[in-house]
Amino acid sequence: MHAEGAGPVAIAIHGGAGVIDRAHMTPAREASCRAGLSAALDAGFSILARGGSSLDAVTAAVRLLEDDPQFNAGFGAVLSHDSSAELDAAIMDGSGPRAGSVAGIRHVKNPIELARLVMEQSPHVMLIGDGAEEFALERGVVLVPNSYFVTERRLRELHSAIAGADVESDPGPGMDVGVIVGQASGHDSGTVGAVALDRNGNVAAATSTGGMTNKRRGRVGDSPIIGAGTYANNETCAVSATGSGEYFIRSVVAHDIHALVQYKHLSLEAAVHEVIQLKLGRLGGEGGVIAVDCAGNIVMDFNSQGMFRGARDSRGRREVAIY
Repeated sequence: MHAEGAGPVAIAIHGGAGVIDRAHMTPAREASCRAGLSAALDAGFSILARGGSSLDAVTAAVRLLEDDPQFNAGFGAVLSHDSSAELDAAIMDGSGPRAGSVAGIRHVKNPIELARLVMEQSPHVMLIGDGAEEFALERGVVLVPNSYFVTERRLRELHSAIAGADVESDPGPGMDVGVIVGQASGHDSGTVGAVALDRNGNVAAATSTGGMTNKRRGRVGDSPIIGAGTYANNETCAVSATGSGEYFIRSVVAHDIHALVQYKHLSLEAAVHEVIQLKLGRLGGEGGVIAVDCAGNIVMDFNSQGMFRGARDSRGRREVAIY
C-alpha cells in the first residue's frame, strides 16, 4: 500500500473481444470506435488524476460505455430471443474487498450504477431480475422502458441470428452484421469493462454487458459473476473480462489471475498469459481481459483476433487499440 495519495494511477478499459474483420472496418467506423473508447478512458483517468478513487473512475468509464450504442452494454445492447434486452453488471472494490452485481436487468438505464448500490447500500453481493429492480426503485434509480435499449442495428442482428445466418453474436463497437463473424448464438464479445488503480493503492474493476444475441431469457454470462468476469483485490490486481462467458465462468478467469499473482507470485503479465493463452485456449474459450496490479502495471491480453481496448497511466502511457 502506498502512502496516502503518493502512488501512481492507471486505468484500462475494454469494449469487447472477438473475431474482428479488418476488411469490414471502414476508416469512419474505426474512428468512431476509437472516439468512444477514448472518451471513456479519459473520463476515468481524469478522476484518478485529480485524486479520485479507482471505484469512481471505473464507474464513470463504464457508465459512458453503457450509454454508447456502439457497445454491447446499456443502450444498444444485444437482444434476447424475445427481442428484449437483459443486462448484467458487476463492480468490485479491492479494498475489503467488497463487490456488487446485478443480472437480468430490464429497466435500469445504467446497470453499473445499480451494481454499485448493491455493494454500498445492501448486505448482499448479487441481485437479479425483479428483485434487483425493486431495490433500484427503493433507491431512487431512474428506470426506463425496455425499448430504450433496443436499436435497429441490434434488431437486424437478432433476426439474422434467428434465421441461422453466420453473423456476429455479440459484436464490438461501430459495426454492422458480419464484421465479427461467429455462430449466431455465439459469445459475449462486445462486453465493456474498466479496471483502475488510484493514488492510495486501491484497485477496482467494473464490467457491464447485454450478453449474447438470441440468448434464452434468463441466461447470465460471466460479467456479473464475481471471480469469473470481474475481480479486484488490493493485494494483487483488478481484472475485467470479455469473451465466451460460459468458458470464463467454468475457468473462474478473473480470480484465477489474482490467485496466480498471490500464491505463485507470478507477474501480472505472466498470470494473464497463463490463464488466457494457455488454460482458456485449451478449453476452446475465446476472449480477453484487462488487468492492473497494485504497482500500476497494465496488461491487456486476448486470444481472439482483436479486443477493443485502451490504457492510460500517470507515467505518460496512453493508447487505444483494436487489433
